[in-house]
Amino acid sequence: MKLSKITLSIATVAALMGAAACGNSGNDPLSTSSSSSSGGSSSGGLTVGSADFPESALLAEIYAGALEAKGVKVAKKLNIGAREAYIPALKDGSIDLIPEYTGVLTQYFNKSAKATDSDGVYAELKAALPATLTVLDKSAAEDKDALVMKKSKADELGVKSIADLASKSKNLTAGGPPEWKTRLTGLPGFKKIYGVEFKTFRALDAGGPLTVQALKNGQIDAGDLFTTDPNIPANGFVALEDPKSMFAAQNVVPLITKSKSNPTIEGALNAVSAKLDTATLTALLTQVVVDKKDASVVAKDFLSKSGLA
Repeated sequence: MKLSKITLSIATVAALMGAAACGNSGNDPLSTSSSSSSGGSSSGGLTVGSADFPESALLAEIYAGALEAKGVKVAKKLNIGAREAYIPALKDGSIDLIPEYTGVLTQYFNKSAKATDSDGVYAELKAALPATLTVLDKSAAEDKDALVMKKSKADELGVKSIADLASKSKNLTAGGPPEWKTRLTGLPGFKKIYGVEFKTFRALDAGGPLTVQALKNGQIDAGDLFTTDPNIPANGFVALEDPKSMFAAQNVVPLITKSKSNPTIEGALNAVSAKLDTATLTALLTQVVVDKKDASVVAKDFLSKSGLA
């Protein structure tokens, strides 16, 4: 799936925590939704979902706006949660479309995936998807997970890459989303690919404000952030190099229920992918994360300037 990142105040972090959490009150992550127009799955329209981090919600707003511009009825269910929550939602029809990232999505459906380059990962992804789901064109925009440390800590340990941690990790604490306990792009991957085993793991969030704050406070030594995250340069963090490509290519791609797709929808979404690159996505995300603009406003402005509104 995201990413790829400016001085933030404590207030900004608090605002981000609220933004990441919105739409998640109650026990059912799909129980609260933001609808941009009438319709949705039940009335022949399309329900667009997002994972529970700012970039995913921003991309969902962009997809929704592009579809509405083509006359498609759209409902939004944002900040659903992790892949383990929203893939079942796609399968049961609670949502129809969600922004995704090619590498992590491939590994979700194919634990033996081997490709790391953009085209190879995309080909493996299409082959691995269930018959009911499909992906449209991938964009040039890419956002990878990254193992991030304070620069001062990395300098103290003399590490520049994940591989450098092999002899040092047993005294370190890592933080990331709860899914890192089982995903190949988390603790199992660090151990298998790099021989890195951390002393302690703190379950936090997916590249979100909890991880940023824990890194800043020294509660963790290394954490999962996304490469488009403006918090990385803003806080003097460094993303460790990944010489063995544990984090494969992560191009942004629309994942959609196959039965809900049609030429109008495909045209609208593929046009978005054609306009998105990593620099553009990073700039858009900075407006949301740093400038604290509403994601729907940023999405609308992007679509307008790109001729997609």
